[in-house]
Amino acid sequence: MPQSEYLVKARARSGRLVESKLTAVSEADALARVRSQGMTPIAVDLVSKTGMNRNIEIFKTRVKPKDLAVFSRQFATMLASGLPILRCLTILAEQSPNPTLKGVLAEVTDDVEKGDALSVAMSKHQSFPPLMISMIRAGEVGGFLDTTMLEIASSMEADVLLRSKIKSAMTYPVAVAVIAVLITVGMLIFVVPIFSEMFSSFGGALPAPTQFLVNLSTLLTNPLFSLPVIIVIVILTVLFRRNRQDPRLRAVLDPLKFRLPVFGKLFQKIALARFTRNLSTLLTAGVPVLTALDIVGDTSGNIVIARAVKAVKESVRDGAGMAAPLSQHPVFPNMVVQMISVGEDTGAVDSMLRKIAEFYDQEVEATTEQLMALMEPLMIVVLGSLVGGMVIALYLPIFQIFDLVK
Repeated sequence: MPQSEYLVKARARSGRLVESKLTAVSEADALARVRSQGMTPIAVDLVSKTGMNRNIEIFKTRVKPKDLAVFSRQFATMLASGLPILRCLTILAEQSPNPTLKGVLAEVTDDVEKGDALSVAMSKHQSFPPLMISMIRAGEVGGFLDTTMLEIASSMEADVLLRSKIKSAMTYPVAVAVIAVLITVGMLIFVVPIFSEMFSSFGGALPAPTQFLVNLSTLLTNPLFSLPVIIVIVILTVLFRRNRQDPRLRAVLDPLKFRLPVFGKLFQKIALARFTRNLSTLLTAGVPVLTALDIVGDTSGNIVIARAVKAVKESVRDGAGMAAPLSQHPVFPNMVVQMISVGEDTGAVDSMLRKIAEFYDQEVEATTEQLMALMEPLMIVVLGSLVGGMVIALYLPIFQIFDLVK
């Protein structure tokens, strides 16, 4: 039966006025759900799907890892306090600041109320990653869902912190690169043509650097050249964003990330930290090894790691360990392989993986600080050389003007 969204105003037992949205098959169903939560309904209105609401739906807010980390932490705290799952979901759906997550949690609450398991209800929505759903399923089976939610929260918080470190490392060089491009384009469009007219009035041949700038400026200010270039750049950008998860494209780009001269080591450490943390979290939550390897391979974010995980999975299925196949992939340093081998011998692979993740988290932080210290003077030199070179090229013909005037 199709469901609709209703705007509900109700009075809680404490006397507080509550206003929220919920999904129900009818107005009577919405009223019944409000009463089942111990509140007195005041008004129930059907939310229109036209006009402004349709615009809001088009620009749907994305559920970020930070939102899921906060949700997991709050959910774990409520479960540990003895609140039932349905009551926890209702509270979290009401107070979630993300409108998309609010709607998703309302639907999850409805499915759980109808008898679905929490993991089954969450698996219907792409907002929840497979890592989270598998751990919740393991927690439901083992009867330690509150502990599992704490593990999920810790893992996601660490991943959010890792993402922030990546952004901090990339912000400065990207900002300087954008400024350099804007300055170059601005000079080619507005400054170089003025000098070009001045030089042509005196006659004579221009020096090679100046002539190159004039030719480049002529091309850039010509709509027959600039417009097709802009269109091609836009199309390539859209195609890349749309197909960046395509296995054929990732098979080319992902290995190149680890070979970059400055950022390659950083990307490798980030990938290793994410792989070991996710695998440790899944194993700690009681997820079977083969299932955990499937999930980690899909969520690793790099096809090089995914290929290594596939080899590990085959080895584990045959009854062998994880260390041997990992040693055949250069992306895994010898230290990682040896620590996993020790973990297999002692029966503590999950704790050993967690130690590796903590080590690489510290390495990422240290590498980020080193890159920031290196990139700041380097980018200043690049920007200064670019602008200074253009200024020198523009002023070279001035030394010939006096000879031409004479």
